[in-house]
Amino acid sequence: MKKLAVIGKDVSQSTSPQIHNFIASQLGVEITYERISIPEEQFESRVEELLKTYDGLNVTIPYKLSIIPHLKATEGDATAFGAVNTVLTSTLTGYNTDGLGFMQMLQSNGVNVDGCDVLLLGAGGAGRSVAKKLSDGGARVEVYDRNTDNALSVAKQFANVTAIDKVVPKKRKLIINATGVGMHKLEGLSPVPAEILEGCEVAVDLIYVPEKSEFLRIAETLGKKIINGRAMLFYQAYYSDCYYFNLTPAPSLAADLFKKYLKEVVK
Repeated sequence: MKKLAVIGKDVSQSTSPQIHNFIASQLGVEITYERISIPEEQFESRVEELLKTYDGLNVTIPYKLSIIPHLKATEGDATAFGAVNTVLTSTLTGYNTDGLGFMQMLQSNGVNVDGCDVLLLGAGGAGRSVAKKLSDGGARVEVYDRNTDNALSVAKQFANVTAIDKVVPKKRKLIINATGVGMHKLEGLSPVPAEILEGCEVAVDLIYVPEKSEFLRIAETLGKKIINGRAMLFYQAYYSDCYYFNLTPAPSLAADLFKKYLKEVVK
């Protein structure tokens, strides 16, 4: 029996338990999975005990960077992104499956980023992983963050990524919201107005609660293709479980599991 949990500042609405329990049941693995919300002032005092108590932890906003000093190593994308969303506690190793989940979500929606202009909103843990995968995929990326230093840091790390201090209307294939604007206390708000969304072909929101954020609602009224973050959440969870259960990832299996999840669980 694997003991797993998701930790973040507020994971009260997280569907991670539902997703991981579904994937585990389909793969024939027994798990328990909990939500653990941790106020920022308590993170440092609680994290060591959590690492000892659970077999694996999924890490979300705002702890994807602050978990790293408590680990012995990071591997693969976690090292490249400088952010961790998956921890295997037996070895205290951090991984990041956000980028894999993000790219599989785009591919499953028929979106190819090679040679495309992209506006990325947010340069935190999720934004950093998205920027890296877009860069690897051949996109030209403008990244905006209210904290300009965050955007500059991402731009320095990855090729074809430029930090901007102001978002202006222009033609772009993709606009991606990797900020928290649109959920929890900021529900009903969009990180950019309609005049910015008018110039894109596809609007992608990493938010999945609510299912249609204000950002996506505006884009839809403008006739744009919209994609919410549910598929990314599922796919990154699948790739996390591959680490937990010591399995070789199979993208086609992940896609089949997601279809089944939508049919049997979400409905």
